[in-house]
Amino acid sequence: MKTAFPLRFSTFLLYFFIQFTVSAQQLGKVSPEEVGMSSERLERLSQTFQDYIDEGKLPGATILVARKGKIAYLKSFGKNDIETNVPMSEGSIFRIASQTKAIVSVGVMILQEQGKLLITDPVEKYMPAFMKTKVAVEKEDGSYDIVDAERPITIRDLLTHTSGVSYGYGIAGDLWKEANIQGWYFADRDEPIQATVNRMAELPFEAQPRKQFVYGYNTDILGALIEVVSGESLDVYLQRNILEPLGMDDTHFYLPLVKKERLATVYSATENGLERAPNPGGMVGQGAYVEGPRKSFSGGAGFLSTAMDYTKFLQMMLNKGEFNGKRIISPKTVELMTTNHLPFPLGEGTGFGLGFSTVEDLGLRGELGSEGEFAWGGAYHSTYWVDPKEEMTVVYFTQLIPANDLDDHGKLRALVYQAIID
Repeated sequence: MKTAFPLRFSTFLLYFFIQFTVSAQQLGKVSPEEVGMSSERLERLSQTFQDYIDEGKLPGATILVARKGKIAYLKSFGKNDIETNVPMSEGSIFRIASQTKAIVSVGVMILQEQGKLLITDPVEKYMPAFMKTKVAVEKEDGSYDIVDAERPITIRDLLTHTSGVSYGYGIAGDLWKEANIQGWYFADRDEPIQATVNRMAELPFEAQPRKQFVYGYNTDILGALIEVVSGESLDVYLQRNILEPLGMDDTHFYLPLVKKERLATVYSATENGLERAPNPGGMVGQGAYVEGPRKSFSGGAGFLSTAMDYTKFLQMMLNKGEFNGKRIISPKTVELMTTNHLPFPLGEGTGFGLGFSTVEDLGLRGELGSEGEFAWGGAYHSTYWVDPKEEMTVVYFTQLIPANDLDDHGKLRALVYQAIID
């Protein structure tokens, strides 16, 4: 009995130490000056984005800037829903579209780390429907021929968007339309992603493997591949291996009904100002993320998330695969993913790795940033980037499609970097 209290007390101290250590590793908010940024200069960012709201150019937005593992700036602007006067908040949930691709790409790399595949493997090894893919070749008269692919597409081809598969609007767009596979939106499909992807394999691609960067269904195919190799549905696999370990509690393919009021409304920029997108409205609409069939888990564009959740994912990548005491992938895998893999430029000074664009030459790109930065964005006008040299992640979420040449992405970048003072 004499030792009971000391043992209990020591257990309590151990529990307190563990809890404190875990919480200390989580993203916490600090004053900008503590991480080498200027509060005064960040006000320029706030004022500029408030101006976009006041001028009716943006419905609402959330911006999160983390530096050196801490949140230096987190602010929401405008409305979650203009008509009902619901304000945008830090808890607002956004359709992140192609920002899903980075998470799914990490999911593929986890399988390589588990010894279940190699990214150099041909896709046909796991998905027989891709045994012999075809390519459409345009002729001078506007018609096209369909020829065999010169070689099997590989998992790496899909990760780098060099498999030749598009979003179905290219040379053989008539065949893709007839198959009802066009565009990035899947939430309203009443068939599993496996069925859709297997039908894709029968259609002609846009280019021969590794010849061009063709943005399209590559990551949707990867999502289906994950299901085959892991033996789990994509939502369960990503939840178990990425979302749950990172504490990404508000990231879903389909929104739980209890969270539906937090989903930001989609608007479109028109000649008459902002207009509410139709409901559900497909790609340029509110989408079937709440009331839909909940059958198609799109690895290329299906996720909903919050600024905080997505920052946790990016911070994991910045931390070379680890966040909050949980290792998701190895540092060498992060290095491979964020290194340029293209034998040709994606754009001036820009390349592409395994799921991310990469900055190769800062001067050629001509924008503020750093070489080694990796990034991408989403169809609803969201964007993000990670700058390892500055130990910084930036997440910008809004719900605007189309945006009609709005310059907010450029202003965001300029105003974030001008606020760095150390």
